[in-house]
Amino acid sequence: MPNPRLRVATLTATALLLSSVLAGCGDDSQDEDLTAQKLSWKDCPAPSVAEGGGDAPSPLPNGDEWQCATLKAPLDWNKPKGDTIKLALIRAEASGEESERIGSLIFNFGGPGGSGITTLPAFGEDYATLRTRYDLVSFDPRGVGRSAPVECVNDPQLDAYFQQDATPDDAAERAKLLEITQEFNAACRANSEKILPHVRTTDAARDMDLTRQVLGDEKLHYFGISYGTELGGVYAHLFPKNVGRAVFDAVVDPTQTPEQGTLDQAEGFQLALDNFAEDCASKTEDCPIGDSAQDVKDRIAKLLKDLDSKPIEGIFPRELTQSTATNGIVQALYSPDFWEYLTQGLDQAYDGNGQILMALSDSLNGRNENGEYSNLTAANVSINCADEKPRYTADQVERKLPEFRAASPLFGDFLAWGMVGCTDWAVAGAADHADVSAPGSAPILVVGNTGDPATPYEGARKMANALGKGVGVELTYKGQGHGAYDSKNKCVRDAVNGYLLDGRVPAAGTVCS
Repeated sequence: MPNPRLRVATLTATALLLSSVLAGCGDDSQDEDLTAQKLSWKDCPAPSVAEGGGDAPSPLPNGDEWQCATLKAPLDWNKPKGDTIKLALIRAEASGEESERIGSLIFNFGGPGGSGITTLPAFGEDYATLRTRYDLVSFDPRGVGRSAPVECVNDPQLDAYFQQDATPDDAAERAKLLEITQEFNAACRANSEKILPHVRTTDAARDMDLTRQVLGDEKLHYFGISYGTELGGVYAHLFPKNVGRAVFDAVVDPTQTPEQGTLDQAEGFQLALDNFAEDCASKTEDCPIGDSAQDVKDRIAKLLKDLDSKPIEGIFPRELTQSTATNGIVQALYSPDFWEYLTQGLDQAYDGNGQILMALSDSLNGRNENGEYSNLTAANVSINCADEKPRYTADQVERKLPEFRAASPLFGDFLAWGMVGCTDWAVAGAADHADVSAPGSAPILVVGNTGDPATPYEGARKMANALGKGVGVELTYKGQGHGAYDSKNKCVRDAVNGYLLDGRVPAAGTVCS
């Protein structure tokens, strides 16, 4: 079963696959002023299983240690004096002179459901220039990792959830898909009923403003990636006067319904597949997975069709099914850096070995080599379903299949059926789409990538317009992959760094290639 509208891939986990104590909901009410709390920063422990596991973050290049702390926040922002939860934070203190320090730069890397505690250290070197004037800060949003994590089903049940047939061909397969989706949703309610109503993006935005105050910053300086751009837009809507210097990269279209967004993702991943196939076929050496770009795509389609009825060996004891293979292909299309893995994985699969494609699928779904899952899927579904008001029935999805197949012959069915994920959710969705209008906000730099599969390029302009005149400033990167800053393109880096470090706003419509 695909994660509904999964907006960010766990790229670090992919690289690792291929080469603790959880904080919960408190029961004590409080009368203290939460903005006056003092954070106790200590060396970071190893990530919890819910955060993805692994070792404690390595020291920074100058020998400094990453520091972690917990922030107390209201469980229910409508009852700020009621029960509280603990939110996990991480930081790397600014490396430059104190006189040059601007403040904290808060990151959200997307998902929703991704752990900032594990992701920021993994990509820390990419932000070394920004660290000269900022403390780099990230967090596990509520419902994620160590921040009152949503819990649904256990690891073996998640294995079965992801290996089921996610593109039903008949009534029996459709009934099975709906049954396992209902079981997953019921388990989320049974195990996490208290937190489920309070994991909306508006709740996380209010948590960020509390974090800003506790960190001692007059303004929120922010770097949002993928779903993090939606979170940043919601923050700007709620607190426009508190926005400092902000950058949105790999931009979510805030004007779309879930159906429209999923349809755009189908087109985006099809475009990325087309680009991958063209790249392989154009190489001077032989492309091992096809004689032409069309042949590459035809062979992939045949593989997936064959896997629907006859899975192949995966990572023992699991088999590579049509669903897990599709997930693996989707994961690899997030970044051109993974195209070589996709080529190797497909080449292996044509010989009956599905290990690489399954490893890619595991990475997308937050499963480590020990068979343990992070709570990425539970958090992703919970946040999306709490945010999104529309609920789609199986009959509605079936009527939409021709449109999705036209957008993507390979991924259309797979993504369309993911829309039933919220149908039986315990909490009503908040709205058809996010409100990000932010009159009075400081300028926000909005960076769109023309080859982005997960957050298609058109979303950047929609975000810039929705933020409002004089707020959204669009920059275009003509590239491939999910996001622009991590491409290391000099033009993009110079524009983003120039704004965050020196306040230089690029001209609207700037194009980098």
